[in-house]
Amino acid sequence: MFDTADPVFLADPYPAYAALRAEGEVHRHEGLGIAVAVSHAASAAVLRHRGLGRIWSDATPLERFTSFNLLHRNSLLENEPPAHTRLRRLIAGAFGRGHVQRLRPMVAELAEGMVDELAGKIAADGEADLLEHLAQPLPISVIAELLGAPVADGRQLVVLSNAIVKMYEYGLPEAERDDAERAAGEFVAYVRDLAAGPLGDDLISDLRRDGLSADELVATAVLLLMAGHEATVNVLGNGVYALLKHRDQWERLLGDAELLDTGVEELIRFDAPLQLFERTATTDVEIAGYSIAKGERIGALLGAAARDPKVFDDPDTLDIGRTPNAHLGFGMGIHYCVGAPLARVEIAAALTALTTRLPGLRLAAEPRRRAEFVIRGFQELRVAL
Repeated sequence: MFDTADPVFLADPYPAYAALRAEGEVHRHEGLGIAVAVSHAASAAVLRHRGLGRIWSDATPLERFTSFNLLHRNSLLENEPPAHTRLRRLIAGAFGRGHVQRLRPMVAELAEGMVDELAGKIAADGEADLLEHLAQPLPISVIAELLGAPVADGRQLVVLSNAIVKMYEYGLPEAERDDAERAAGEFVAYVRDLAAGPLGDDLISDLRRDGLSADELVATAVLLLMAGHEATVNVLGNGVYALLKHRDQWERLLGDAELLDTGVEELIRFDAPLQLFERTATTDVEIAGYSIAKGERIGALLGAAARDPKVFDDPDTLDIGRTPNAHLGFGMGIHYCVGAPLARVEIAAALTALTTRLPGLRLAAEPRRRAEFVIRGFQELRVAL
């Protein structure tokens, strides 16, 4: 069984996943304390099965994690029907009022400006960090606009997001758990101040009009921040790295803009930014012949599902023209990512700006992976021309 603290595994987990798939579709992982589904079919079943839900359990002790628990008790992601049905209807309705289309020109303009800044930094220093100059600031600027927050607050929001999402890792040191709670407390205060302002054209204003409670507003804002920022940053980081390592695919994208849409889906599949998504059994459940008793947890190992040869031809090959592409990167079932359309717009805008403005982009050095397992990405990605 794989060791989530092993740097060799973190660098390339996919051979370990393939070995597990060859033995069976679901396995007990003692280190994680849960079962893990490693095939595409079993992972999809975990995401769809109505006997498996997102059942939130407060971080303990309660008095130590007040803000972190508040953010999750009231979250769309951590609730099941009927609470989930109401929250999703309101949030999806707000998104459906044209926010993605409203933001599309702005996202393209932001991406172009950031790539120009990246080019200037490369010209001045010989190389630059693509995460710092594009992958990090682009989604956080979009989320700030979506929330009606000042774009200048983006760096602060990134710091808070990075601290909060570490709580999703296994075996986290106590000091980092405390950091996550402090960050959650700051975020709660920030969004409450934001929501106390005058109504505008942003998503939070729409949700205020629709009647979300103060705690639900805060929880929705942090979900947009963490899901919208962390996932997009790491799709762009992992994806550009993959394209530059597979130069033939970079050249294909340069030569055929019509491959952009399929290319976005392939980058999400090829090196999944979210490797594991948990569910808890609300009744006794069987997945691919494996029994999960009521109250036990099982994880859909999305990174393993994305390389299943029963679904994807030559799954270890990056193919930006791959179609169909049934990746599970945005989830499945009632928890399918409500922000998926906006994420696709951001990734496509970044790739368009990079390929049109910096066609000679190359890696300046081999990047270092983040030490986390669940959220997969790089610490930095230095590029040159």
